[in-house]
Amino acid sequence: MKRYAVVVAGGGLVGTATALALARLGLATALLERRAAPLPEAAWDTRIYAINPGSQAFLEKLGAWQRLDAARLQAVYRMDVRGDAGGLLRLDSYESGVERLATILESARLQQALLDAAQAEPLLDVLCPAALAGVDWQPAPVLTLEDGSELQCELLVAADGADSPLRARAGIAASITPYRQLGVVANFACERPHRGTAFQWFLGESVLAWLPLPGRRMSMVWSAPEAPAEELLALDAAALAQRVQEAGGARLGSLELLTPAAGFPLRLIRPEKIFRPGFVLAGDAAHGVHPLAGQGVNLGFGDAEALAEVLAARGRAACGDPLLLARHARRRREPVAAMQSMTHGLYHLFAAQIPGAGALRNGGLSLMNQLGPVKSQLIHHALIS
Repeated sequence: MKRYAVVVAGGGLVGTATALALARLGLATALLERRAAPLPEAAWDTRIYAINPGSQAFLEKLGAWQRLDAARLQAVYRMDVRGDAGGLLRLDSYESGVERLATILESARLQQALLDAAQAEPLLDVLCPAALAGVDWQPAPVLTLEDGSELQCELLVAADGADSPLRARAGIAASITPYRQLGVVANFACERPHRGTAFQWFLGESVLAWLPLPGRRMSMVWSAPEAPAEELLALDAAALAQRVQEAGGARLGSLELLTPAAGFPLRLIRPEKIFRPGFVLAGDAAHGVHPLAGQGVNLGFGDAEALAEVLAARGRAACGDPLLLARHARRRREPVAAMQSMTHGLYHLFAAQIPGAGALRNGGLSLMNQLGPVKSQLIHHALIS
């Protein structure tokens, strides 16, 4: 039986970052992942993330950000948000005194950068492929893998996704509220330059976002009810480009599809708790949010950084000490709840068809646009912290 201070189950972005951060503390750590991550390709990845400056600083500390190809990164300097009846909110990094609002990058390239950094860390064992067969929780977690090998640890971190099998194994119930929407993603070439501007339109029950990519390219995320979303996915390349161009008022001129469209279901996920002795949830296993604010992965990196900070100050306590994990849970409660409340509230506000709702939401959006200090606070809270 091999013994570790921490075992992280789930080798996605958040899981790999968590394992790397904990190994950097001097903790013997193992990272388990069922299947090897796909290698980055020359074509643009349809899985795009907006990394806020707080997450970027964390990834720099881990030595992952420096491994990214700068030519595949795009800074976001402005964001143009429009309501469904004339409401307008513009966020500008220069006006708010920050260098950028976010950096757009591809999932596969960030995953590879994190894995390269992880494999260079002597206290981190990357076990891949490694499938979990069972867990004995007492007195400390003992994991049995499908090949028969066993691992013992003080703390087991579940970063195994929104449907987290480990969350269920640990007996932690989760409230899962489907939005009955799909997030449709695709990348496009643009006729006009975006100049580092991200665009978002609230279109009644759907939300359309265009995120800038390097050159005259952009990545689309269209969150729409299931039936219209399936219609989008069924369109051919030219028809989809035309539909997306029209929905965005041709802000970037004519569009040409670069990658096939893909869709994923949207859900609000709220576990009853995020830890038990010797066990803690991280990333999508710990929380699910609507993607209209683009903050899901940033919340996950926040989980990783907060856990590392709590364990760094643990003294002589074991990594799985419930008092330590309770401290971590308290630190994460407010930022996660605030983001879930904001995205859930905005979704329902713009989807509401009751009389007067349109004037309220669009008037509020335009009013916020006139309040410089409020906009700056919004940027620093949602995009920087």
